[in-house]
Amino acid sequence: MSARRKIQAVATAAAVLLGLAAAAPAATAAPTADAVTSAAVPANDWLRTDGNKIVDEAGNQVWLTGANWFGFNATERVFHGLWSANIENITRQMAQRGINIVRVPISTQLLLEWKAGQAIRPNVNTYVNPELEGMNNLQVFDYWLQLCEKYGLKVMLDVHSAEADNSGHTYPVWWKGTVTSELFYQGWEWVTTRYRTNDTIVAMDIKNEPHGTPNDPQRAKWDSSTDQDNFKYACETAGKRILAINPNLLILCEGIEVYPRPGATWNSPNTNPDRSPNYFYNWWGGNLRGVAEHPVDLGAHQDQLVYSPHDYGPLVFEQPWFAGDFDKESLTNDVWRPNWFYIHEQNIAPLLIGEWGGRLGQDARQDRWMAALRDLMIDNGIHHTFWCLNPNSGDTGGLLLDDWTSWDETKYNQMLKPALWQHNGKFVGLDHQVRLGGAGATTGISLAERYADGTDPVDTTAPTAPGQPTATEVTATAATLNWAAATDNVGVTAYEVLRTTSGSGGASVVTVSGTSYRATNLTASTSYTFTVRARDAAGNISAASPPLTLTTPADNGGGGDQGCAATYRVVNSWQGGYQAEVTVRNSGTAAIGGWTVNWTAPAGTTISSLWNGRLTTSGTSVTVRNEPYNGQLAASASTTFGLTGNGSGVPTGLSCVAS
Repeated sequence: MSARRKIQAVATAAAVLLGLAAAAPAATAAPTADAVTSAAVPANDWLRTDGNKIVDEAGNQVWLTGANWFGFNATERVFHGLWSANIENITRQMAQRGINIVRVPISTQLLLEWKAGQAIRPNVNTYVNPELEGMNNLQVFDYWLQLCEKYGLKVMLDVHSAEADNSGHTYPVWWKGTVTSELFYQGWEWVTTRYRTNDTIVAMDIKNEPHGTPNDPQRAKWDSSTDQDNFKYACETAGKRILAINPNLLILCEGIEVYPRPGATWNSPNTNPDRSPNYFYNWWGGNLRGVAEHPVDLGAHQDQLVYSPHDYGPLVFEQPWFAGDFDKESLTNDVWRPNWFYIHEQNIAPLLIGEWGGRLGQDARQDRWMAALRDLMIDNGIHHTFWCLNPNSGDTGGLLLDDWTSWDETKYNQMLKPALWQHNGKFVGLDHQVRLGGAGATTGISLAERYADGTDPVDTTAPTAPGQPTATEVTATAATLNWAAATDNVGVTAYEVLRTTSGSGGASVVTVSGTSYRATNLTASTSYTFTVRARDAAGNISAASPPLTLTTPADNGGGGDQGCAATYRVVNSWQGGYQAEVTVRNSGTAAIGGWTVNWTAPAGTTISSLWNGRLTTSGTSVTVRNEPYNGQLAASASTTFGLTGNGSGVPTGLSCVAS
């Protein structure tokens, strides 16, 4: 909400709050009693830092828990998905589902185009977005900011790349071609000036995933020099120039890719491109080891600094730490603490994990990594923005399915929802006057409502133990578990299912939001023991349920029946074109390691783009094979791929072959 409208609204809001009953015990682990300093309702929603916490203008602790929506960074120069879905529906759904901040990737090229008055008319579907008729892409962005204000959402801008390019994030540094470092800074200054009084935009992520190794022609380093390729210096320079215009914005500095080991320098050779003994490696943007020796200095505005690493799982890249039986403890000790978690533990500054997420239910290690990181963030109140809303993110998928309307309920409920800021069963927004979800919202509350009574008692009561699990639909490779719900003084938010294999001392953990779980990827003729624990939003964990031990039946010597089935449907069409979605389901009783879908396209039909699969064509014959991340399907499991094309979208001879 703008500052002017805030001042008008604050008196009314304060009067309403005086009539509220005292709040029940807190239902989130992030804001604690120590952080509450005032029950006053600030007129603005600007944020600042206090040690490793982020607080509002009254000193009340907040928790930024959001998601990414990309497209303005790409060649389309507008949010992806507006070719299928309505911009207000998507925005409202994000808010109603508890996302309180949206990270929006942009490009420096886009900012410079807007600065020069060169906004373009974007390619959006005005049949489903009639309100965008006639708008250029800057007007679309401004319209969306008004929607965010309407529904209580806050925004973070992220320069994802120098050029407007769908693959621009792969370029390692913040300058490229005609986009110089100075123009990079000027782009930030322009957008800051344009929105300097609009507290819907509360944070600026200076540059997405600076990276590169000493072998690369261009690479980002981190030291105390003023060299062009020193990202610490670039982050300081951009941050100070932004804060000179609006001193209230949060400045996010990501990490880099490599950092010299003790005894090495930035001039040391990188003799082993995979893992050199001279350098520590991590994800692009995920290496913040340099902060220990060379912290970012924002001068008088140091309390606006947030460090923002990125972290991903094995389906994105097979990092060395995913080999073997890793868990939350090993990831914390071996990867997260030395690269960035120490910043939180040592109270240096807040952390916001700008990108995390991925596909769920396709790789047990991927699910284990994602649950471990989610729990670390919940336990420590670490801020985050999930990657991503878009279903067309090839290596992660999205919160939305390929129709851009339906949500991936399993991913949302199991992974993201438990890590969203909640209090007394409601999602908490970052706007003091507007409820998250908008006026009359029943799923969210405003920041003023969250701190209405000026207190925040710490919830230390654990839930009761859940009931003993029971098993149904047991096959050689899967079983469905059900259990009686636990109770809690505030409310249970999730259940942890622990599985121990006969002859193994280890336990695997998955977190679900309901009281049932389909355990897959089991081995025939093997004994498993399952227990369940309940978790509340304050991070309290119950005692384990009584155990259930079951033995899977034999697979009759054939590894089970393998098969797959494909379903093709047109989800959108327009004059001369269409969008389709294909669902591939494992129709057998054993897991499959891959699939191939074939069909014959109508004459004159061409496929212009396809995601989540590998396309080959020969005349009218179309073949789509799985990607490495979505080929493995347990019995009855399914995945989807999507496509757009020209002509008619109805094929013949659709078939699926498992491998």
